[in-house]
Amino acid sequence: MAGAVAASLPKPDLLQNPATASFLRGSSSRLAFPLKPISKRRDLVDLVVASANTGASTGGGERFYLNFTGFPFPLGPFLNRRTIRTEAVKDCIWLFEQEQALGFSSVSTNIRMTVIKLKSGGLWVHAPIAPTKECIQLVKELGAPVEYIVLPTFAYEHKIFVGPFSRKFPQAKVWVAPRQWSWPINLPLEFFGIFGAKPLKDEDTSTPWADEIEQKVLSSPEVGIGPYVEVAFYHKRSRTLLITDAVIFVPKQPPECISKESLLASAENGLAVKILSKGREVPQEPVVDNKKNRQKGWERMVLQILFLGPSNLLEPTASFAQMSQKLIVSPIVKTLVFCKVPEKVRDWVDRIAKDWPFRRIIPAHFSAPINASRSDLLAAFSFLDELLGEQFVTRPSLSLLLTSLMGRAASYFPPDDMKTLSSLDQFLVSVGAVKKTVSGRKQ
Repeated sequence: MAGAVAASLPKPDLLQNPATASFLRGSSSRLAFPLKPISKRRDLVDLVVASANTGASTGGGERFYLNFTGFPFPLGPFLNRRTIRTEAVKDCIWLFEQEQALGFSSVSTNIRMTVIKLKSGGLWVHAPIAPTKECIQLVKELGAPVEYIVLPTFAYEHKIFVGPFSRKFPQAKVWVAPRQWSWPINLPLEFFGIFGAKPLKDEDTSTPWADEIEQKVLSSPEVGIGPYVEVAFYHKRSRTLLITDAVIFVPKQPPECISKESLLASAENGLAVKILSKGREVPQEPVVDNKKNRQKGWERMVLQILFLGPSNLLEPTASFAQMSQKLIVSPIVKTLVFCKVPEKVRDWVDRIAKDWPFRRIIPAHFSAPINASRSDLLAAFSFLDELLGEQFVTRPSLSLLLTSLMGRAASYFPPDDMKTLSSLDQFLVSVGAVKKTVSGRKQ
């Protein structure tokens, strides 16, 4: 998942999952190949930034999207992206999902775009995905014009599609999270095909959608090579909270958009499994396509995304069970980002819980919509109370008690699985690449 590791420059072998590489790059340099003549400035951007779409009508052309972008690891799938559309709130909110993989690895997750129909009859698009012919057709089938396109984060895997998507709807206005940055060179948004974008501001009541959708910005100090930036939105009519990467709910079964080929590839006992097998014998029999192996592949994907180097990929079920079916903050985001700036995060989460009586959450990865309330959100972030101490807790005592009890389950991470993350964190602190985790005091 994206936007996870704003903290570091780890070695290449620590970058073998979408969460790590995407955050480190921010919106890094890209390479793509245009499939039409270059004639205008925005066509040139297609060469440098975006992924080209032929719009072919045969041979899987509906889902074709040439995508070799990203430094140092491009995001797959490189040629074919299936789009799944579901209705989250009748005649109001739709979810569009595609598979997202890190380069040539066997690690995939789902990436989600959320579309809300405004009272004006137009569409408000949150975190665009790859604008394949199939995806654009599914949007147009909603029978309403796209009025606004919103980039709610700095993270690479969400930013990469804003330019190409906006060119499919040239009348739409683009809004982006503040403090955008890229690595290794901090380039302007125009380089990535995003033109004339307006900045999203904290609690801004002047946006054209302010009467229907409210927003709160988390813009932290630098926690590594750049700041962590995420904008939360609240759709008042449906009482829905939109989050990008701050919380997740890992489903027991893999999302529909993830291909069986990816799942079976992850189920194979490759190098990563051998390294993390703790000296046990690793079978080398062929992987048969069945429900058990697809499930094993999904469990391995999840653990690598959440922990970088989980303790045991050979037998992932026990750790997976502890991480799935509940609202949590991803371990990698918690360790390398939120624990660095707990006061900023605490203030953002408390303002969300205080002002917005949501009853469902839609993140940009894993399950959605999630039936969750303010107490569920506070429980997922209960680790912040341990870092900051009671003097920084402003919630009523009853709420604090409930969230504390819930949070013990929601924020528990298997210690063995956390070892790689903890070691990486200690290394990055020792070389001055990230801030030291706050513990019990203001910093």
